[in-house]
Amino acid sequence: MASDLDFVEFIRDQLSEDCGVSHRKMFGEYALYSNGKVVALVCDNRLFVKPTAAGRAYIGDCIEAPAYPGAKPSLLIEDGIEDGEWLSGLIRVTEAALPAPKPRTKRKPA
Repeated sequence: MASDLDFVEFIRDQLSEDCGVSHRKMFGEYALYSNGKVVALVCDNRLFVKPTAAGRAYIGDCIEAPAYPGAKPSLLIEDGIEDGEWLSGLIRVTEAALPAPKPRTKRKPA
């Protein structure tokens, strides 16, 4: 089941402006970016945040589950979605813990 754009926009609206969150549709689901880094996925209208030590420490007792079959486990966020301040904090610590994206290399024409 694909995620609804309304749900993705609801999550984005919960987050502070300083999180710099944007979204992109990917294979019927959505990736959430914070300052250019993929920090979360929205799959089946559920929020999966990339697992980091800082994110686990921020959440405390967390649930981990794969976002889709065959995926690595992510932090499943269910209860904190409506708490914008808490969710913004989680996105901030996750983004800070993730490495910068690798620059894309341009392919040479054949």
